[in-house]
Amino acid sequence: MNHLDSRKYIILLVVILAVFCLVAASIGRYSMNPADVLGALYTKVKGLEGNKTMENVLFLVRFPRILAAVIVGAALSLSGAIYQGIFKNPLVSPDLLGVSSGACVGAAIAILLGFNLAWTQVFAFAGGLVAVNLAVLLSKILRSSSNIILVLSGIIISGLMGSILGVLKFIADPETELSSIVYWQMGSIAGVSLKQVFAVIPLMITAMVIMLLLSWRINIMSFGEQEAKSLGINVVLLRGIAIICASLLTASAVSISGTIGWIGLVIPHLGRILVGPDNTKLFPVTLLQGSIFLLLIDTISRVATSVEIPLSILTGLIGAPFYAYILWERKTKLS
Repeated sequence: MNHLDSRKYIILLVVILAVFCLVAASIGRYSMNPADVLGALYTKVKGLEGNKTMENVLFLVRFPRILAAVIVGAALSLSGAIYQGIFKNPLVSPDLLGVSSGACVGAAIAILLGFNLAWTQVFAFAGGLVAVNLAVLLSKILRSSSNIILVLSGIIISGLMGSILGVLKFIADPETELSSIVYWQMGSIAGVSLKQVFAVIPLMITAMVIMLLLSWRINIMSFGEQEAKSLGINVVLLRGIAIICASLLTASAVSISGTIGWIGLVIPHLGRILVGPDNTKLFPVTLLQGSIFLLLIDTISRVATSVEIPLSILTGLIGAPFYAYILWERKTKLS
């Protein structure tokens, strides 16, 4: 299969992302044309007086939400590509080591304790990291460093976290707390503020930069552990760094958006179809595609109906058929 020129495709994705950001800022219940948005940005930068209503809508509501969609989409899709590269399995996703389940448990505990959104995010982040550490600890207790044992440990921890979440939902107040926990599970970036986004951006960008720099080493790992070791790659260290970075990306994303499915599974596949399996090309392409996809999904969720649609519903409606098509195409090629 002929793949796209990755450099040209990346430039195209950057342009598409910029256009989508402008469109997302322009449409909504308070509608404005793109020229008004650009004008408001210009007056803000210059420190001039502008339309206060328009500025409040843009800078307090839409821009934080656009930034959150871009960074969360990038984090979830890149973490999916990292897991798939490290474990040499295209079927794995950011839920692999129980990160999302652990984050949901952390968020549910904060909701039951009556904490505000900021503390809910802190608990969600902590819950995700606890789940990862438990999965890694379990694989060490089993005295195995193989990928399969680590994946199985993640499945066990995910099941445990799912059970704990079930208990928390059972004891939650059906009128208030239960609905908040369920809504968190479905994913949303409504009401997110710039302060909340900026709290996780440094961690996300650091993890992204590290993985982009190490992408060629993950390519070498795809040949097999023995071959990688013979070429001087410290397999255990590289895998540990990759898992930590991918888990930080997922936990940071989930802490501000709740659980959003399918992005980390489907978007890397799309990138692999378009630019091939080379991670030096796949990682930046996946990152940008994830940003564009979630920004599009979030824009649809807030303008399609009078009631905002949870993000995981839309990502599932789009992601599941697309993934089924990929599996069908693979089967026809192999048969």
